[in-house]
Amino acid sequence: MTDTFNVVYKEAYNDLDIRFSVNHDRFRILNIAHEVITRSFPKHSHGNRSYEMHYIASGHGSVTIEGQAYKITPNTLYITGPHIEHEQSPDPADPMEEYSIYFQLLEKGSVRTHGSPDLSLRFLSTCFWFGQDSQELWALLKKLFAELRKHQIGYMIQVEAIALQIFVNLVRNFEKSGLSTERFPKSNLSDAKSLIIEESFLYNCEELTLEKLSEKLALGIRQTERLLKEYYGKTFQQKKTEAKMSMAAVLLADDSLTIGEIAARLNYSSIQHFSYAFKKYYGISPTQYQKAR
Repeated sequence: MTDTFNVVYKEAYNDLDIRFSVNHDRFRILNIAHEVITRSFPKHSHGNRSYEMHYIASGHGSVTIEGQAYKITPNTLYITGPHIEHEQSPDPADPMEEYSIYFQLLEKGSVRTHGSPDLSLRFLSTCFWFGQDSQELWALLKKLFAELRKHQIGYMIQVEAIALQIFVNLVRNFEKSGLSTERFPKSNLSDAKSLIIEESFLYNCEELTLEKLSEKLALGIRQTERLLKEYYGKTFQQKKTEAKMSMAAVLLADDSLTIGEIAARLNYSSIQHFSYAFKKYYGISPTQYQKAR
């Protein structure tokens, strides 16, 4: 007969108050446990607004939920909500490794976020679900326990973020084909100005002119100059020189390219013009730079 009190391994956190919000509803986690068990859990149920997630990483057993028996195998996931009676028994020959999280609705918000589906509402309306996890919860659960165990800087932020990810992935198990109608807002030109500037200098510094950049930004030339001074504290010519010299250093690291080819690629009129600009910027000639490498 199975020893009903035998626990092979257990790591539990039952004195925490981890909180997160979903669709203006506030949740908390009061208990998190990871254990390898051979004991049987007698029939029990949770109170109002309380939900428990059970994830079986390995091992076998059975669970009876509301009088219906279910076989437990590795990667089994089941949720029991308020007043759902359930009892669980392990296979003595193959003990279950179980992760469990006890969620509780702390406060129901009066404002609903428009989306499809409403994650919080879908979770709260699922008083019972049984199946195989399809959302790789195991990786998140291992990360959660690692954060709780190590207490590295920022671990509380990480724990709350992982708890929210677990919540989302639980609902995704219920709604395997559910798509959201929510979309991130598109950035407008004003928000994207700095990105346009940086990509222009990064990918097109050789041929970029102040006029071309102004056209991309939909600004006048003077406005563009002011914007560069505001964002970077530099003029257009300073930014362009900086970009071209950075690219020159990268190209000089390529032994297959001659200095003449590099000068032409960077749109200099001659090797001499390129060498003069490079030495003025770095303090050494391109040839000296190559040798120093």
